Amino acid sequence: MTIHKILKYFALVIGVIGLILLGRIIMAGDDVIEASASEQQSLITPFIWLAYVVLAVVLVLVAFFVIKGLFRGNIKNTLISVGAFLLVIVIAYVLTDGAPVELKDGGTLSAAKSHWVSAGLYVFYILAIVAVGAMVLSGIRKLIK
Repeated sequence: MTIHKILKYFALVIGVIGLILLGRIIMAGDDVIEASASEQQSLITPFIWLAYVVLAVVLVLVAFFVIKGLFRGNIKNTLISVGAFLLVIVIAYVLTDGAPVELKDGGTLSAAKSHWVSAGLYVFYILAIVAVGAMVLSGIRKLIK
């Protein structure tokens, strides 16, 4: 049996279990769930655990196939790409400043968290500029040829 068939049957079983759990939640109704903590535990908790199981399976499969692909392909190019990504993160972190931020609900975002949020935004901007630049450069090269 191939891995595709196994995963297809696993997805079918998870889907049926999810539909059964969703049906239980819908049949109970909002008012019952909101009114009783024990109903929340008995109806919502299994649904959440199913989501955890699916997440764990997906993470394990992704990690397995990434590692498998690393050893089949050119690991040097992969390490260069990962290093370039880490360099972009370091550059973004250095470019930002961390200052505490007042939130709308009256709380405060710490300087360290603000620094990482700003760095994440800068990483997104840098990678977006690189992607758009690569597409424009590719289009120009096609026009020249």
